[in-house]
Order: sequence, then structure tokens, then C-alpha cells
Amino acid sequence: MKIEEVKSTERLERIASHSHIHGLGLNNDGSAKEIGHGLVGQCNAREACGIIVDMIKTKKMAGKAALFAGIPGTGKTALALAISQELGKNVPFCPIVGSEVYSTEIKKTEVLMENFRRSIGLRIREIKEVYEGEIFELKPIENVNSNTTTTTTAISQINIGLKTNKNKKIIRVDPSIWEQIQKQKIKKGDIVYIEANSGIIRRIGRCDIYSTEYDLEKENYVSIPKGNVHKKKEIIQNVTLHDLDVANSRPQQNNELTNFLGNILKSKKTEITEKLRKEINNVVNRYIDQGIAELIPGVLFIDEVHMLDIECFSFLNRALESSLAPIVIFATNRGNCIIRGTKNIKSPHGIPRDLLDRLIIIRTIPYKINEIKSILNIRSKIEKIKINENALNKLAKHGDNTSLRHAVNLLTPSSILSKADYRDEINCDDIQEAINLFLDSHESALKLRKKGAKFLK
Repeated sequence: MKIEEVKSTERLERIASHSHIHGLGLNNDGSAKEIGHGLVGQCNAREACGIIVDMIKTKKMAGKAALFAGIPGTGKTALALAISQELGKNVPFCPIVGSEVYSTEIKKTEVLMENFRRSIGLRIREIKEVYEGEIFELKPIENVNSNTTTTTTAISQINIGLKTNKNKKIIRVDPSIWEQIQKQKIKKGDIVYIEANSGIIRRIGRCDIYSTEYDLEKENYVSIPKGNVHKKKEIIQNVTLHDLDVANSRPQQNNELTNFLGNILKSKKTEITEKLRKEINNVVNRYIDQGIAELIPGVLFIDEVHMLDIECFSFLNRALESSLAPIVIFATNRGNCIIRGTKNIKSPHGIPRDLLDRLIIIRTIPYKINEIKSILNIRSKIEKIKINENALNKLAKHGDNTSLRHAVNLLTPSSILSKADYRDEINCDDIQEAINLFLDSHESALKLRKKGAKFLK
């Protein structure tokens, strides 16, 4: 049984600093909690985002987009991520920065179209022959190859024992499956299924009988499967339209579903023709009509939208009218400025007024000192950093005088300084030393104003 790993072209998301965001943190009546789902403050903006989520779920957001306008460090990216979390686990979320569209290899509009397609998901249902159950045995069998100079070992086969609440089986699979097992960190007690034809193994979660064991990471516990180990099961695959574009960039001989999904190729900076995209859209629409597939509009988040030029804005105006359009959220920290690509046309936020007229605009406001303190407290717990109350107050006050981002950035250096003094907890001296070592943007600009003549020009 040959196993081929399907490689996705999904982008890596810039959400490391927002890993604690799990939703908008709203009450049942739509009002915002002061602290909820990892978000702090910005109550009006979060309530407005809750209304946008309701509009998207009731399919009343077509042809529209939203704009988050506010100074840097007021949670614009966090709000966009929270919206995607509220929409569902498998909803695509594609964050980009406005400057990413400028490339020497492909056109600006092609970059935007690729990200549009990455933000539209497709849920495909197939009936497949699978082996499913809880792993009670996982044993690689090695062969020893000896010659005159060296002795090597290689895995010849793998025995996998699966059990359900009805029966159990031990199956032998090709050794190439071992790479998938290691990549997904599959171990005894996990619930998995193995596709009989392709040999692809998928981890569903941890068996719920282990739910009481201590685990540092958040785990998904599932019940042991019912019925036989060997069965036919409806398999749901989540892909994006861009995955399908890349997978089918070479002509196919027929239109079978397996060929349509194809073997997803490595991402390349090459333009995909409009003709191919139209053919894929036609096939997607046919599968939707047949009930095989379901379209899932995701979220395209464009930060620093003022970096786009007039050509990109013209493209966005047309793309938002498409029937296959994601939810587009813009973010900017600019006021009135010149639109890129023009000589002297000024517009609010650097966005043409005809596009601005389409947008639902949400304002984000600066955080108060108590909100900065709550955010720093959350971040210290996420990063597993111990900080005493006085040090937390000092860092929050410094963040109020400078910026929230600078205060968050000082957490890890302060932790390193405390460990250098053989302490596990950050105190006020560590915070002060970190402040002295690392300048914020305002202090750096002030020093540059005073001593700018000494810098190279």
C-alpha cells in the first residue's frame, strides 16, 4: 500500500501574538464582557463585530467589507481573528499586509486574487473504506541489513491494533506511513482512521477514557467509535479554492472527484490563468448543486490597507461583487493621506471614496491603564512568565506612557533578567533594567531629533 502525503498550500498565519484569542467574548444579548475569550476592553468595537458575525451567518454581508480604523496597538488584528473564531473552527482565515502585494514575479492583482481564493473554503464529503478505532498497539517491525562494512536497520512494516466498542483488529501497513504517524504525534490511546485505498492516516483525537490524565496541552477528547473497525465512512475534507487552483494547474484527463482534488503541489510564484479558475468554479458549483460539497466563505484580513495603490483598490471593487467572495476586513492606522498610485488625491485612510462608501467602519480606541494591566497579565500567563503585582503595575504604567506593544515586548527580556539573578519571578528592578536597555519608538524618535546630525543620511 503506497502512501503519498498531501501537502497543503495554506499560508502560515501571523497569529502567534494572538494565540490566546478564542472569540469576541460577548454575552447572550450581544453585549461585550470587560474581559472575555482573551479580549480586553474595546467593548463598542467587539459589539459591532458581533453584529457583523450575525450578518455573515444570515448571509447578509455579500458585497460588503469592514474597516478597522485606529492607532497602532489597539487590537485590530485581534478583532479580525476573533471574528473568524466566532464563525467556526474550519473557516479559513487569511491575514496579509498591504505591502505583500508588491512582487517582481507576479502581478499585484494576482496576489490579491490568490489570497481571495485562500480565504474561501470548500467542505467536500466522500464515502470511503476506512479502518477506524482506538490504537491499542503501535509496533514498527525492523529488518537488519548487514554487509561487509556496515549494519543498517529499516522498518519493513508497521502493526497497528485498532479497537471499537464492537471488535478489534491488528492490521499491517506500509512502512511509509511511519512518517505520518510521527508528524501527527500519534500514540497509543489515540482515535484514528486509515483510508484503505490511499493509506492516509488521520488523528481524530484522544480517547475520552484518558480525559482525567494530566496534560499540559489542550487536547480534543472523543468517544471510542461504534460498530466495526473496518467500515465505510463519510470523510469530510476541508480545502480552499486556491488549493484546488494549484492542484489542477496541470490539465486533467477527466473530471472525477479524486482527480479534481489532485495531489496538491508545492507552492510556486506562478500566475494561474483566469480560464482555469472559471473551470474550477464551474466544477465547484456543480458539486454544490449535487450536495457533494459546501462553500465556506472565510475571512481575508488586509492590514495596512493604505499601502495598496489605486490599481489594487479598483480590483477590490470588482472582486467584492463576485458570487465567490470571502468576508474582507481592512485595517489601517492612517488619517487623511494621499492614495498610493496617484499624485495628489487625498482620501480618508488612503482609501478611494467609492470603496470607502462600501465599508462598515469600526473605530478602535487606545487602551486604558487598567486594560493594559489585564492584557499584560493574560500574556504573562500564556508565555508562562511569573511577575509580581508591583512589577505588573510598573509595566502597565510604562505601557500607558509608551505603547501596549512595547510593554508586551518587555515581558520576555524582563523574565530573562530575573533568571539571570536566579529568580523565577519578575520584580520592579527587572522591569526598570529592561526599560533602560530597550527604547520605545517615541524615545528613539526623540533621540534622533536631538542627535540626528550624527547619523548617516
